[in-house]
Amino acid sequence: MVPIIILAIVFLLIAVRQIGSVKLQIWQAMLLGAVAVLISGQITPAAALRAINLDVILFLFGMFVIGQALEESGYLAHLSSRFLQKAKTTDQLILYLLFGFGLASAFLMNDTLAIIGTPIVLHLAKKHHLSAKLLLHALAFAVTIGSVMSPIGNPQNLLIAIHGRLPDPFSTFLKYLLAPTLLNLALTYLLLKVFYRAEFKPGPLAHVPEAIHDPALARLARISMLLVGILILAKMATVMLGMKLDFRLTYIALISALPLILFSPRRLALIKNIDWSTLVFFAAMFVLMQSVWGSGFFQSTLAALHLRLTSIVMILVVSVVLSQFISNVPLVALYLPVLLSAGASTREMVDLAAGSTIAGNLLILGAASNVIIIQNAESKARQTLTFLEFAKVGIPLTILNLAVYWLFLVIQ
Repeated sequence: MVPIIILAIVFLLIAVRQIGSVKLQIWQAMLLGAVAVLISGQITPAAALRAINLDVILFLFGMFVIGQALEESGYLAHLSSRFLQKAKTTDQLILYLLFGFGLASAFLMNDTLAIIGTPIVLHLAKKHHLSAKLLLHALAFAVTIGSVMSPIGNPQNLLIAIHGRLPDPFSTFLKYLLAPTLLNLALTYLLLKVFYRAEFKPGPLAHVPEAIHDPALARLARISMLLVGILILAKMATVMLGMKLDFRLTYIALISALPLILFSPRRLALIKNIDWSTLVFFAAMFVLMQSVWGSGFFQSTLAALHLRLTSIVMILVVSVVLSQFISNVPLVALYLPVLLSAGASTREMVDLAAGSTIAGNLLILGAASNVIIIQNAESKARQTLTFLEFAKVGIPLTILNLAVYWLFLVIQ
């Protein structure tokens, strides 16, 4: 029970963000939790090292380098101003953000869009005097919801596509999840209007073209982004053709970052300025969550409840709830064998994808992309969404999202 108590304390610290006069960031609270389970002997140092998923850490490192170059060169602001110049009102801007980042996250992966999108929305908030909280909420929900409908939208979907015995993952995901995902993006816009009614100003937005500050760095950043796109298409091809290649997302991120690391004279500054605190957060989270899972608490609780774990409703509910405690990728890795052994259908596999992904809208810790966005906002612009601010919008949105996915999955 000690890991469960420590996890509860970490959740509390993330919610209140303060001990006395000391203010804590999310990564510091998670690091305290990891240190606590190590010191208390709930996990050995060797097991803690094994628990850290280097693929995730290296993927984020590579994408952080690319994102940092895009931002420092001014290319990111330049691109966003061109893309969003047709948005003449706050309503249109939010719709552009939701559907633009939502659709892009289905192909570039939600964590990638979280890295790239955070400085864009912070820049837009400052430039147009809009609420940073509104735009951060829109970005977080967009990349989570949009990634549902693709087998490469996030790591857990990729896991399901590879191991879930789906004959044609891309067609299958689109068949079951495209329509409800688009509907959920529209519902997100309506819900944001309810919670941020005063921020939707009627006046027009004045867009000013943004100049590129460092053309040489921008060229290398463009090459890196082009590599990301090409390698993702290659990854899609290997999945569709059933090729047994160990073509990990980590390789995509690291290979794409190589032009910047090898050829940019600002390589050391780029590496120094990336969001190291987010990398610390993930390493600490892997350690704490492994300790929690090793306690057997959740396994014994589920067994005692005698739940029908293969029903559509139960898959959605269990995925959303447990993802808040052990993260969605470990949840899918543990849930998949249960469904496969029970002879689960294709529909139940995409149900698992929908539930484990949409879990990210409930609470901050439900998705890695949420943490990336909030950590980046805090470190780069001293902006944030607190645990309660996120939950206030996230809980009703998740309920709506679940209802939509359940309805579409049941009738198909």
